[in-house]
Amino acid sequence: MAQTAIFSPFFASMFLTLVVWIYMYIRRIRFLITRKIRPQELTPSELMRISPPNVSNPSDNLKNLFEIPVLFYALVLYLFVTNQVDSIYISAAWIFFVFRALHSLVHCTVNIILLRFYLYLISTIAVWFMALRAAVIHFGL
Repeated sequence: MAQTAIFSPFFASMFLTLVVWIYMYIRRIRFLITRKIRPQELTPSELMRISPPNVSNPSDNLKNLFEIPVLFYALVLYLFVTNQVDSIYISAAWIFFVFRALHSLVHCTVNIILLRFYLYLISTIAVWFMALRAAVIHFGL
């Protein structure tokens, strides 16, 4: 198995962050223009206060993409550097990405909280599985 195969879900996750970032600014700029609000008139907390969910949810999702995914990125780099990439890790990485992308889609659009939670849970379990498996191998348990 090519060790570099782990970078496909890695870069897909980065691209997801880029897509959410662009979408957030499209929603935010459209909101400011239609309301004739000058950005320099707002503090970040004021923008959060006046933003409807279709503007604030993409921003919240972007923040989420810098939480658990950071562990994913670190794990991918660790697995690559230590030459441990195998089909199990690659499958878990793709599970993480797919469910994280679905989570972002739900969060940025319909925002059904329970559905969003389950998608988040599955993606996060995939990362914790990767972390625990890597730790067990590292510590020789």
